This record gives sequence, C-alpha cells and structure tokens, in this order.
Amino acid sequence: MLLPRPNHHLQDLKDLAREKESLTVLISGLKNDIKRMLQITFPEFEKRCHVFSESMRVFLKQLPSARLIKAIDPWVLQQALNYDDGRKVAPFSGEDIVAEAQKSVASESIAMELIIPEHLMEKRDKIATALVVACESLMIEDIEIITSISGIGNTMASAFLAEVGDYRLFPSYKHLVAFAGLDPSIHQSGKFEGASRISKRGNHHLRHLIFLMTSCVVRQDNIFKVYYQKRRTEGLPFKKAIHATAHKLLRVLFAMLSSRTTSAEKG
Repeated sequence: MLLPRPNHHLQDLKDLAREKESLTVLISGLKNDIKRMLQITFPEFEKRCHVFSESMRVFLKQLPSARLIKAIDPWVLQQALNYDDGRKVAPFSGEDIVAEAQKSVASESIAMELIIPEHLMEKRDKIATALVVACESLMIEDIEIITSISGIGNTMASAFLAEVGDYRLFPSYKHLVAFAGLDPSIHQSGKFEGASRISKRGNHHLRHLIFLMTSCVVRQDNIFKVYYQKRRTEGLPFKKAIHATAHKLLRVLFAMLSSRTTSAEKG
C-alpha cells in the first residue's frame, strides 16, 4: 500500500524542479552568448569540438581565447586538455589546438575572455542531482516505473513527479491531461463548435516537461516512435503529431503508475 506523501516534501521537489527549469532557460541563452563571444576570441574552436561538453567547459574556463592558448606554457596546456569527465576527453592534442590558435583570425578581447568562463551548468547539475536524490527517497518505485520507458531518465522522471505531485489525487488520466493543459479547447463561432488547439489552461511547467519527454521518447522508444510516425503519415503536421503523442504518453504514464507496472510488463 502506498502511503500519502507529505505536502511539504512535494513542495520541496517542485521548488527544485522549477529552479532547474529556470536555470536551463538561462543556460540556453548563455550558450548563445558564449558562442557569440567565441566568434571573437577563437572562432575556429567550435568547429573542432562540442563546446559544452564537460571537458571543454573546464578547458574554456582556463583558456577562453586563441591569445591565451598561444601564450600558455605547454605543460599547463596539456593539463587543461587531460581533464576527463568519465565520458570523453578533449578531442584534440595540445599541438593541434596551438596550431589552430596560431593561424586563428580571432580578435583580442580581454573583456570577452573574462566573460566566457561564467557557467550556470554546474549549479543546474547540482540542483538536478538534489532533485533526483530527494525524489528517490519518496518515490523510488514511481521513478523506476516512469524510466522503464526508453528516453526518460531519472532527472526527467523526478521533475515529472514533482509537478504532478500525488497522481492518486487525479480520478482519471483525463483529469491529469487537463491539469497539464493538454486537453482540447473548444472553439465556438455562431452555430459552429469544434475542438481546436490544446487549452494550455493547466500547469505550464508540466506541459513544457511533457513535450520534452515526448521529444525524447519518439526518438528512443519504439512504441511512441511508431505512434508518432503513424500520426505524421495520417497527415498531421509536426507540432500536432507531437501534441497527440504527448497526450498518449501522459495517458500511458498514468496507467502505469496506477497499475504499478513498468513498460516491459505492459508490453
């Protein structure tokens, strides 16, 4: 038997989830700023690597310009390149990046060098970790059920549970769909009445998250991939096909949580 979840714990989860969401929005803007700044300080850099991988973030904190790379001691440069985040090390050697810096068309800008190393990624990652840990302490089985769908990880599942709260308070999946604002709105004009776009009257944080989850599962989960492609084949434009798949995803999640079954068990 599942026990009621204390409201203050659920509020803590929601606060963490929304702080992470807010940081993600800020980071998106920051990434554009960093790319713009790199076009001044080292425009060739982005062509050589993924700028926002962990190893490259660490590298750019120390050496954010062609000017600094050309002037740095070779040993220090090699140490900066040796950082390993457990997934991928720097995709070039010290000699490669020095050669690139020496022929770079970069402009010298000390001001830009000071701005580039500022990152919010670390804070967002800490918030995401705290969210998952807190959610696992309250709803570990719920997380395992949700993440059994390919494409949904612990962080996304935790954020979903934080926004939904206690799913048992929803009498049916339709109430959860309406809570997320994914229910169809009704358009009226004279004698004409018909369903049009989604209502967007519900929790916009949850709605945004559901669309993110949907964009992941249509790439990685065969059931949702087939469903999305079927709706596209039927003539639905991209956005409406995603909306239809998001509706299905929310319906499936509610059914899985209610029946306490995983995707494999349902399949």
